[in-house]
Amino acid sequence: MALTLYSLLLWSVALPVLLARLGLRALRNPAYRSRLSERFSLGASLAEPCDIWVHAVSVGEVKAATPLVNELLKLRPHLRILVTTMTPTGTEQVAASFGDRVRHCYAPYDYPFAVKRFLEQARPRLLVLMETEIWPNIINHCHARGIKVAMTNVRLSEKSARGYRAVGFLVRDILAKVSVFAVQSDSDQERLVTLGANAARVHRTGSMKFEVQLPASLREVAQVVRRDWGRDRPVVVAGSTHQGEETMLLKALMRLRENFPDILLVIAPRHPERFDATVREARKAGFRVNRRSQQPGPLHDGVLVQVADTMGELPILYAAADVAVVGGSLIRIRGIGGHNLLEPCAVGVPVLFGPYMSNFQQISRMAQVRQAGLEVRGEAELTAQLVRLLNDPSLRTTIGENGLAMVSENTGATRRALDLLLPLLNQAVMNEAGKI
Repeated sequence: MALTLYSLLLWSVALPVLLARLGLRALRNPAYRSRLSERFSLGASLAEPCDIWVHAVSVGEVKAATPLVNELLKLRPHLRILVTTMTPTGTEQVAASFGDRVRHCYAPYDYPFAVKRFLEQARPRLLVLMETEIWPNIINHCHARGIKVAMTNVRLSEKSARGYRAVGFLVRDILAKVSVFAVQSDSDQERLVTLGANAARVHRTGSMKFEVQLPASLREVAQVVRRDWGRDRPVVVAGSTHQGEETMLLKALMRLRENFPDILLVIAPRHPERFDATVREARKAGFRVNRRSQQPGPLHDGVLVQVADTMGELPILYAAADVAVVGGSLIRIRGIGGHNLLEPCAVGVPVLFGPYMSNFQQISRMAQVRQAGLEVRGEAELTAQLVRLLNDPSLRTTIGENGLAMVSENTGATRRALDLLLPLLNQAVMNEAGKI
């Protein structure tokens, strides 16, 4: 009954909102206009069935899933893995992370007709949902078809838990159909159990986001980037920024020029549709601006702002920086809650982040305790900490080394998750063999 009511609400209330939101996004980013049929499982989007379906909403989830998928393919090279996303940037990250080693399509919206058509084409043996993705119809229809469902790298904030408790009658039934949960922390484990998950199925594995996989050539490429920027000039890279944060960074840059006349601020907006707006804002603020996609070699004299309008380069840019700033955290932005501060930590660069890190609450706290990163509140504090770090190479080195150690000491979540997933896959294979 609860699931029927949920599906009726999807049709009557959510569908108009969903289509309007998709239309607005398509206006800002033309990539949302392509492959629309896949979102409703219309047409034959899948050429053949898969063994494992991994659902990762966007860039962050794809990056978290990358070590897991790579290990699965290493252990069982013949596995057919399908990775689904919900955003164009997630799609681009799948291509960058895996090439043609996996297949990709957009995940179907959680409407019964779309889910049924998708499962008829994909026919997975195992569904792996990255992080806290509770899709009632997807989970229900997988369970009805005997497809095992696992939720991995689960992070459940108290705010999210309160929201799920409001529809506890539905959530309890859906969580009962999940075979295993791999959660990031003890708090996540406790909250999930209070929502109705079977405690015996909930396992603390740690965060897969510590499993930062860097290209083998990263250091060499970063050295070339730094040479083109200027080896002796101070460089700050602000990654995954959102509207309003660039304004704060540009104001900070005006003050930083008093101490560092040749400073370079590299801004990497989170969403491609904001590249042009960021360039315009920096020019309006009076800075000479360069777009990274149009940088043929060394930067021209007088360029103080570069907008990183390329995809997949952020780890390289962080590695070439003196200091990193992680966006999505500097100002309160609805539905964001920070981005991954472990990427700069993994390349030994000191990192600054704002107070709005709800999606990385435990990691940001750990970074502060381990002195691997610094929280800043507001423009004045951001500017002061940047001055402090840029003036003190020894402090930058110490914080960078602390970050490297923190990442290194907290790896292992992927291996622990694999230990939970492989028995499910083996069981699914045996069940299929028994039906033949």
